[in-house]
Amino acid sequence: MQRTAENISEQKKEETMAYSRTNPFQAKVLKNINLNGPDSNKETRHIELSLETSGLSYVPGDCLGIFPQNDPDLVASILEEMKWDAETPVIIDKAGTTLPLEEALSTHFEITLLTKKILQQAAVLTENEQLKRLVAAENIAELKEYVDGRDLLDLLHDFGPWNGTAQEIVTLLRKLPPRLYSIASSFVANPGQVHLTIGAVRYTAHGRDRKGVCSVQCAERLEEGDTIPVFIQQNKHFNLPESGEVDIIMVGPGTGIAPFRSFIQERAVAKAEGRSWLFFGDQHAATDFLYKEELEGYVKEGSLTKLETAFSRDTEQKVYVQHKMLENSKEIYEWLEKGGYFYVCGDKTYMAKDVHEALITIIETEGSISREDAESYLNDLKKQGRYQRDVY
Repeated sequence: MQRTAENISEQKKEETMAYSRTNPFQAKVLKNINLNGPDSNKETRHIELSLETSGLSYVPGDCLGIFPQNDPDLVASILEEMKWDAETPVIIDKAGTTLPLEEALSTHFEITLLTKKILQQAAVLTENEQLKRLVAAENIAELKEYVDGRDLLDLLHDFGPWNGTAQEIVTLLRKLPPRLYSIASSFVANPGQVHLTIGAVRYTAHGRDRKGVCSVQCAERLEEGDTIPVFIQQNKHFNLPESGEVDIIMVGPGTGIAPFRSFIQERAVAKAEGRSWLFFGDQHAATDFLYKEELEGYVKEGSLTKLETAFSRDTEQKVYVQHKMLENSKEIYEWLEKGGYFYVCGDKTYMAKDVHEALITIIETEGSISREDAESYLNDLKKQGRYQRDVY
């Protein structure tokens, strides 16, 4: 078939639209602000990105994948530690693609996490007896303890001198994976845009300050007008009910608010008749009430039926979202009995477990049933898609 100009134009259009994990879209930063007050212990970034010309869209509950870059200070420290030339070409994949070493460490390799396998393979590249002992089969528990919270710089610093070349050492490393974030906007409310709510991760471990790869890039090195490679990741297990008449209860402390901002915006545009109830918590109301004016505006206009907050550091006894749930035990149970959906987003280690336990207690108490039957009730909600969790 003869390829006309129209055919070629249509093909180019399709190629442009086919953005995905393997072909990310360079999204322009429209806004990047700190949602926390100046005296807060936290830094939570609200980031707005343009999806114009990408052909990408999403629904509430979906995630945005970001391909981040490593901290340039950490990369510089690795080069200095090993006395490596930043311009040395290294092969980065099976196809034989090469990049200058500094660029490879910045954009391609995971340098902030270690694995047992990396240490075991690294042991042949050094005469260091301490590392050889650490990777011995009988010391597996000690090896596991070492890799926890340490990175490539720790490994290179602790177990030299190294015989391996830069190529041999980077070959041990895994590819830098994308980071997934719950989308904090509704596409129908913000056509051509996607919003994120990202908490900057900073902590000290093993005598050094550490930074979350993507979260701190977004906080410190992503300016308005910059672009960043992104893709949409569908989330089929965390979404709004098909009917706008169904009631929803949302529990999202901290950055767990993100998908629920999307839910509320979507329902506001649709003028959904179903009731909505948000439980939000953080440390201090004065500095950590994310999207305060916006949420209170939704309450005022009726798009958000109820807003319950818990600020743990504002009272002598710490109050969390699960405590607020228990205070509203009777009404939560009534919403569930009338077919309501229950959602949780946020920290899986503590918060999600505590919310789960509080929900079982509510069902047990208000339903006047045994603990076992309450757990069975909750399992039924899960099977019906009426109890959904997006935890990390």
